[in-house]
Amino acid sequence: MTRRLLLGAFLFHPGGSHVSGWRHETAEPHRHVDVDYYADFAETAERGVFDTIFLADGLYFWDRFPSGVDHYGQTRLEPLTLLSALAARTSRIGLAATVSTSYNEPYHVARALASLDHISQGRAAWNLVTSRYPEEARNFGGDAHLDHALRYERGAEFVALVQQLWDSWADDAILADQESGIFADPDKLHTPEHRGAHFAVRGPLNVSRPPQGYPVLFQAGGSDAGQELAAATADAVFARSLPLAEAQRFYAGLKARVVAHGRDADDLAILPQLRPVVAETTEEARTIAAGILSSTPDAIVVEDVAHSIGQALPDDPDAVIVVAPGAGTDSDIANESKSPNRRLARLQSGERLTARDLYAESFWESVSVGSAREIADDVQERFENGAADGFVVQALTQPQGFRDFVDLVVPELQRRGLTRTAYEESTLRDRLGLARPARRLPEPVLR
Repeated sequence: MTRRLLLGAFLFHPGGSHVSGWRHETAEPHRHVDVDYYADFAETAERGVFDTIFLADGLYFWDRFPSGVDHYGQTRLEPLTLLSALAARTSRIGLAATVSTSYNEPYHVARALASLDHISQGRAAWNLVTSRYPEEARNFGGDAHLDHALRYERGAEFVALVQQLWDSWADDAILADQESGIFADPDKLHTPEHRGAHFAVRGPLNVSRPPQGYPVLFQAGGSDAGQELAAATADAVFARSLPLAEAQRFYAGLKARVVAHGRDADDLAILPQLRPVVAETTEEARTIAAGILSSTPDAIVVEDVAHSIGQALPDDPDAVIVVAPGAGTDSDIANESKSPNRRLARLQSGERLTARDLYAESFWESVSVGSAREIADDVQERFENGAADGFVVQALTQPQGFRDFVDLVVPELQRRGLTRTAYEESTLRDRLGLARPARRLPEPVLR
């Protein structure tokens, strides 16, 4: 089978993937609790023959800094509830929800995702996160997160247990035989009776086995622990946008981890973020991108950089940053993420940089700006040269920024034979080229 570029459509902030995207003249942030707004997003992605949509989520409200309330659009609907509604408004596209393994219980998650898979007829996916912000811990009875490594240990057990629960019932266990009066075959029911380091769950699940066997598992995480969990369990992983050579190293390294876990390298798709700003001409696209950047309030610029390097900064975004002793070692900050801190490393090397410098550089490094042909060239280069299996498209503004990508870039990718022009398979797992997992039961204990 010819290798095909995979596409996911990402939505997080009400006005787009950039924190100030909601200020763009075409944005519709006032509709952020309107199901029709999200249906339009999903239907646009389906029109572009995307493989799936992704609804990112966090179990907190970002009020650590004043700008989180004043300027940062971050209120959002609960994703599994929303995706159940979108299942009725779409027919083919995958439906992926972000669900934390740190602040949920396996039985709840297994039941909810199995239900979504049944409701959507095999289109459900789970974006596994371990949660990273202390604000989340404080909403669930704690003052601080579990240690980073412990969160991933808990996550690994969580995944294994959820899959055990999905395997409670054989595919043909439900008979519903009205004549005999037998609803289910008891010989085809397994009770997990799980007792592990983090969870004790008897089971069985009270929902029959999902149409996909296991809904598709996505994961994001650049740390060693995150990559190990993805390599062992995930079907696809989100990756940061990196320069080509760095992206190739990440891709090769993660594929090697997959093989080390006894899997085929192609069992895990690597999907970097793609933040496109597309227009008819390069100049027009750069003008749009520059306008979005310039609309970012100074408070967000300063507080974003301050948070990323783990130290307080003056209010002036144009003041040269003086790195404080111990920057980045605050227990909360250090425990949030173990991915490389490129901003702090540059400052510690002696570069004289301002918050505005760092914020702008991060912005321009993270976006793909240009005509449809130029963006398609970048996508094709990375796809064909060992840097990506596909992309998670994160338009800076919604809904127009994403519509522009679907209307301008997708046809160019289709002309090049990189993406499909129509849906063929019925389930998301089939579309991603993943085998439906057989039901797994523990080996019987011999006495």
